[in-house]
Amino acid sequence: MSKPLFSLSACTLALTIAAPLVAQDGELSADEWAVEDEPAADEIIVTGRGLDPALSTGIYATTTLEREVIVASASGRIEDVLRGVAGFQQFRRSDSRSSNPSAQGVTLRALGGNATSRALVLLDGVPLADPFFGYIPLSAIAPETLGTIRVTRGGGSGPFGAGALAGTIELESAEPGDAAGFLGSAAVNDRGETEATGVLTQRLGRGFAVASGRWDRGQGFFTTPADQRVPATARARFDSWNAALRAVAPLTDVIEVQARVAAFRDDRTLRFEGADSFSRGEEASIRLVGRGAWQFDALAYVQARDFGNVVISSTRFTPTLDQRRTPSTGIGGKFELRPPLLEGHDIRIGADYRRSDGELQEEALNAVSGAITERRRAGGTTENIGIFLEDDWQIGPLTINGGLRADRSSITDGFYRAVNANGAPVSTIIAAPRADWSLNWRAGALFYATRRLDLRAAAYTGLRLPTLNELYRPFVVFPVTTEANANLVNERLQGFEIGFDWQPVNEIVIAVTAFDNEVENAIANVTIGPNLRRRANLPAVKAQGIEGSVAAKFGKVSIDGALAWTDAEVRGSGASLALDGNRPAQTPAFAASLTLGWQPAPGWRVSGTLRHVSAQFEDDLETDRLAPATTLDAFIAAPLWGRMSLIARAENLTDETIITRNQGGSIDLGVPRTIWLGVRYGF
Repeated sequence: MSKPLFSLSACTLALTIAAPLVAQDGELSADEWAVEDEPAADEIIVTGRGLDPALSTGIYATTTLEREVIVASASGRIEDVLRGVAGFQQFRRSDSRSSNPSAQGVTLRALGGNATSRALVLLDGVPLADPFFGYIPLSAIAPETLGTIRVTRGGGSGPFGAGALAGTIELESAEPGDAAGFLGSAAVNDRGETEATGVLTQRLGRGFAVASGRWDRGQGFFTTPADQRVPATARARFDSWNAALRAVAPLTDVIEVQARVAAFRDDRTLRFEGADSFSRGEEASIRLVGRGAWQFDALAYVQARDFGNVVISSTRFTPTLDQRRTPSTGIGGKFELRPPLLEGHDIRIGADYRRSDGELQEEALNAVSGAITERRRAGGTTENIGIFLEDDWQIGPLTINGGLRADRSSITDGFYRAVNANGAPVSTIIAAPRADWSLNWRAGALFYATRRLDLRAAAYTGLRLPTLNELYRPFVVFPVTTEANANLVNERLQGFEIGFDWQPVNEIVIAVTAFDNEVENAIANVTIGPNLRRRANLPAVKAQGIEGSVAAKFGKVSIDGALAWTDAEVRGSGASLALDGNRPAQTPAFAASLTLGWQPAPGWRVSGTLRHVSAQFEDDLETDRLAPATTLDAFIAAPLWGRMSLIARAENLTDETIITRNQGGSIDLGVPRTIWLGVRYGF
């Protein structure tokens, strides 16, 4: 078992930051905290947030989800919440209970095509992507701990912008007022699966601490259609937990310190008995936020992750590959300064650093005897250091944004080694170290045309490094083998967009954005033979489309809708010429959601969500099609007594057939009709 990078000493650090402050103030109960009067003028206020969003946030296509939406999804999982955002997409239609963890890539604007995330996902400013694979550990994110989610589409040039190729998803922890005292929930579904969550928020002097935990487990459903099941077919079992401790305290009247430690473990079984996978991780971060005249945000973090997976033959139903470990480490940090240099200007200057290293450890097995036939090791290190400068200039009703970012990225220590059972070399690749500089920019303008109409336009570029997984790790989704490629180069994005935000009446807000984005050197899994693919840089993937959203509230009734229509195609040449004009794999042309909500009285919430995803292709050659799917979800919260509520949830209420994988007619299915019943306290 891997040793956590943090131990009791790290946990003690988070507590000792705030613990000495307990004597400064009397403790408040949860109810007193929730209704506390406005603070005195000299009282120090800590929020646990980063700096306020820049003025330029409104220039780029941005969607903000509030807490009442985050904690009211039918599945209770963060990916379900994000599916309500126009343009959001996972690599597959499966959620984090019934997919391989390494396939949990997220992207925006149909710029997917492989399982690596092309969107930057941050939790309180810390990048969440796995250091080796680039996937997002979705099961490690407890929605109950979040206060807001802000999704910005389009290339980024600010902190950690080298990962924001398709956009940025910023998760912010809840403030004390959002989650005061104790919050708890427990639920069971019609298959006997369970979930339980607890969040304890405690005031410590003028600061606060939050301890949270979540545990989900169940037998799962059959992802294999009934007519394709065999005696070895297994349900998609899952057993996952996550825990975190976060402390926030003031150092001065304008500076606060935030510290967090967290751990998670996720075990799953997919398709066949013995096809087990695990992912686990530990992480710690510390952050200083200054809100004085010279605002600043300083952050440092460390992550330890591991992944393992057993591949089962679909003909003999015995193990053929034991990807037993993939330990990896990520470290990084950033510093951002907002100096008050010019009136009417919001200037941001900063730098950030990220380093990822890891090593694959796997054994190929004889499907008949189970003996080891080959031992494989692969790994390396990627680094990126970036400096950025950005300015928002406000001129009456016009806000202009301009930003520059320079990145030095390097790939070193790359290797792949395979030896047979006797230790004799079978294949060896020692990749030459390489490094380069790249410059990215973004610019845009927001014009307040009238009191109810905002017009915006923007252009930008972006960057993403290939992951260690893409460079050095081959993998098998039986019977298809995908080879790695140590010669992959960085992906580059260029694009522009125009849009408007319109509030025709007080109760309705409409946003529409038209965009044109192109990813050069897009990394994709390219078919090179029967049951054989190889990662390669395509000349480009181009995506043009329209995104729209509507939010309306009429008394006790609310309507929230989002849609994305995208015309995406591959630009192929040379070895990839056969792909020219094809739609990227796993990319739907149209996706939409509509949520109707009703709050008849305090504590009550009734909502239904209708979602549609159009057809998409499993592979780059467009030979295997995934049929469109339309689903209906429901959520009901009804107060029982005090702070206790009854919760009823329904996933895929109409029991729609959701095809998540189709390889030559071998099919996997998504979640069937699932009914949950539970209770909540304190929400």
